[in-house]
Amino acid sequence: PTRPREATRGRPMRRLADDPTLLTQSEIDLLQQLAERRDKIEKREQELEVRNAILKAAEARIDKKAQEMKNLQATIEGLLANYDAQQEKKVASLVKLYENMKPKDAARIFEELEMDVLLMVAERINTRRLAPIMSAMNPQKAREVTVELSRLRQLPEDAGSGG
Repeated sequence: PTRPREATRGRPMRRLADDPTLLTQSEIDLLQQLAERRDKIEKREQELEVRNAILKAAEARIDKKAQEMKNLQATIEGLLANYDAQQEKKVASLVKLYENMKPKDAARIFEELEMDVLLMVAERINTRRLAPIMSAMNPQKAREVTVELSRLRQLPEDAGSGG
């Protein structure tokens, strides 16, 4: 006995689409399982497409935020450079002011200044003009200024070398 789906001599093989009644129960069950599996795969594919779209949208938002941060950084750097330039102008005018004062008058003011302000000015004053001011200062304050100026003027290699 030959199976109905097999081709016989001279006759073409029947196709399932031609006659679904030729399927056995196990074949029908298998086809149903395959159809369910295909549905699951299609749903999973749709989920992946949605997730992919969400990821792309998130990446776009992150890229936008990163660009905003770069723009903000550039703005801040510009403002800092502007601020530094303004501060440098102010310090330069102070330096000029103290350089044009009599040494004993400048020394009297230097003794009252906070160390960071004093150093900022003293570091920029011409050495020939700073020497008479320092000699007119209180010896203790002049020594403190000298120590701090030497620390400021140390080379980074000297400050960082440990042996």
